[in-house]
Amino acid sequence: MKLEILNQIVTGYAIDSREVKPGDLFIAFPGEQVDGHDYVATAFEKGAAVALVERLVPNAKGPQMVVLNTLAALQDLAANARKQWGKTVVGITGSAGKTSTKENVAALLNVALPTSKTTGNFNNHIGLPLSILRIDDASQAAILEMGMNHSGEIKRLCEIAAPEIGVVTNVGHAHIENFDAIEGIAAAKRELIEALPATGTAILNADDARVAAFARNTAARVETFGLSEAAKTRATNISYNTEGASFTIDSQPFHSKVPGRIGVLNISAGVAVARLWGVPLRQLSEAAHSIELPKMRTEKLEHLGMTIWNDCYNSNPDAARAMLDLVRDTAPGRRIAVLGEMRELGHWAEPLHSALGLYAVESGFSVLLGIRGAARFTIESAMKAGLSARAACFFEDPSEAGEALKQIASPGDTILFKGSRGTRVELALERFLA
Repeated sequence: MKLEILNQIVTGYAIDSREVKPGDLFIAFPGEQVDGHDYVATAFEKGAAVALVERLVPNAKGPQMVVLNTLAALQDLAANARKQWGKTVVGITGSAGKTSTKENVAALLNVALPTSKTTGNFNNHIGLPLSILRIDDASQAAILEMGMNHSGEIKRLCEIAAPEIGVVTNVGHAHIENFDAIEGIAAAKRELIEALPATGTAILNADDARVAAFARNTAARVETFGLSEAAKTRATNISYNTEGASFTIDSQPFHSKVPGRIGVLNISAGVAVARLWGVPLRQLSEAAHSIELPKMRTEKLEHLGMTIWNDCYNSNPDAARAMLDLVRDTAPGRRIAVLGEMRELGHWAEPLHSALGLYAVESGFSVLLGIRGAARFTIESAMKAGLSARAACFFEDPSEAGEALKQIASPGDTILFKGSRGTRVELALERFLA
């Protein structure tokens, strides 16, 4: 969005001086290790129109707006810009699949009207305000991803974004270290639905009992999506293969390039949103076929006769199970999983990693490699479930895991790489491919 600040026309927004473009507002966040105020002069040299600061930076050649707290000022600026823009905001949250669902909803809704969306996974107290400020002025709708680590955070994001439509993908164990039980996570996700106006619409995953129950907590209209009979936008006649998934919604054939159940659910969520604007299913089917996901998210590779699934972007128990399901449903040969530690699980880490090891063996995986930390429990559980010490191995170094995999894998295998961002499972993939 274009805004006028200190008599300057601002056309972009940046919090990193390396990314500043001419006309940007540069927001200087103070910090113990990196202080944005040290880069205000550099931001002006690169063409910043205005700097938002907590203290005046001497000798910086440009207008500076001094505020008590740059984060609070950024959030207030975004909230005012959202009101000024005045179009429809679709908020999306869930324990897994938020970013993929956001991409699907944006792609399908864009069939009917100009649409903006969260860039990458800018979904927190800093990223969401930036996503709002970066909405194209011509857009008639914005698809905004909303993440959380603690209760109350989504409520605050809703105060800034004022969504009229709320989509919840699922409730799982992501970030459970900050909660006593999964019911606390459900309550935190429910904040999006509770924030909707009575004139709004809640779009809920009918296949997740906790999410479906959110219908009781809103005066808004409720729509549902999923694979079960309870879903209004329901995918049926589903078939999976390594090239994607085929299914029908109300007799209209669809094809997703994202294989597995999660790909079908994400398309269904997008269809449920686009239907609110009356977009014909035929047009949505055509658009769905062209949707591509970002790198390291369900990315398929072929290497020396082996099929590789690169889903290294992040992980949690529900997302990891979804990827194990994908391989189980599509792999004709031997199944191998390279599973990195899942972070932010707190005292739940051991039981949830152990449960994942058992689930992998039950899903037909004959080789498991664990990487770092609590992934050790995944391997120990898999061995208790019947895998030998040669088929279930633990590594602290992801590169060593990739090197060991070279001695194990063979043509015809399907290999999954999955782990939390900090585990760096992609280093195992890089070494394996080298």
